[in-house]
Amino acid sequence: MPKKKMTAIVHYALQEGAVELREVKSPPEPGDDEVLLQSRAVGVCGSEVHQFHNSQSWPVRVPVILGHEFCGVIARAGKAVRGFKAGDRVASETAARICGECAYCRSGEYNLCPSRRGFGAGIDGAMADFVNVPARCLHHLPDAVTWERAALTEPCCVAYNAACIKTQIRAGDSVLVLGPGPVGLLCLALAKLSGAGWLGVVGLEKDHKRLAIAKSLGADAILVAGKKKKDEKGKSSIADEPIAAVRSLGDGLGVDVVIDASGASQPLEFALAAVRPGGQITKVGWGPQPLGFSLDPMVQKAVRIQGSFSHNFKIWERVIALLASGRLDPLPLVGRVAPLEDWKTCFDEMAGGQIVKGVLMPSAI
Repeated sequence: MPKKKMTAIVHYALQEGAVELREVKSPPEPGDDEVLLQSRAVGVCGSEVHQFHNSQSWPVRVPVILGHEFCGVIARAGKAVRGFKAGDRVASETAARICGECAYCRSGEYNLCPSRRGFGAGIDGAMADFVNVPARCLHHLPDAVTWERAALTEPCCVAYNAACIKTQIRAGDSVLVLGPGPVGLLCLALAKLSGAGWLGVVGLEKDHKRLAIAKSLGADAILVAGKKKKDEKGKSSIADEPIAAVRSLGDGLGVDVVIDASGASQPLEFALAAVRPGGQITKVGWGPQPLGFSLDPMVQKAVRIQGSFSHNFKIWERVIALLASGRLDPLPLVGRVAPLEDWKTCFDEMAGGQIVKGVLMPSAI
């Protein structure tokens, strides 16, 4: 059982660099419908790197313990919890608080609940020795799923929702992924599992390590977006080289599907240029910047643009089954597994592109 104090990574103010390792109070006794979870592995998300640099585009309640991609062992279960007990290996969803009453909660789309608050932003997360978790968030982990893999269940679910639920990928479709970050690479892997006939990934020059992983995951083409060129009026236009590569495919009209997993708004312009008439664009990457370009191509091409956010229970069960079978393996994305004390190394290496993903392994006091 936890002592009165524990170690945690705390985002303590809405300013640059306001994250540190602290000694904090251990969680209180879990509520009737909660469990006290001993954290075993926590994935570092790009959103937490953004919070470290105060560049996030979502509300954050500070001070808050970071960590929403996590798994662990149940230390104690509340008296109303059914189906879970002390000693169980589990992974947790991210929707720490939902209203339970709105149309979205009642229909199983609680990821869209207007009152939703997530671990690590609205509620204390799992970059700590212990965390209290509502039992409705839990999923049993098969023994075949290691802690390091289980820590990446959440981004796998984000990618599954984007690539397999919100997007319709038919066998033989051409699929282009923008942004070789964790979610983009997982979307690539899931598009391949869905039967995509051609897979391309677009990144920047600094993404060379991530693009190498994309190649190992089955990408047929690695495209590097260069600097914007100027037209005769001096206005910026999208880079020509990746578009030329896309238009060299098949009939030259573009790809069937574009999944925008970049962390910016501007790549949507590229997506509209790359997608074929009647095609699909799914945007899963966050980007707070204004667009700054015309959406007329969306109308002219009759393109469907779809947003994708988070996940729900059914997606988690499907993804855990894929992880257990080995058909989906996120471990190639993990560049560092480290104790909680080395959190900043993981954050910095992810921000600098040296690694795609870090996993932290808390040790209970």
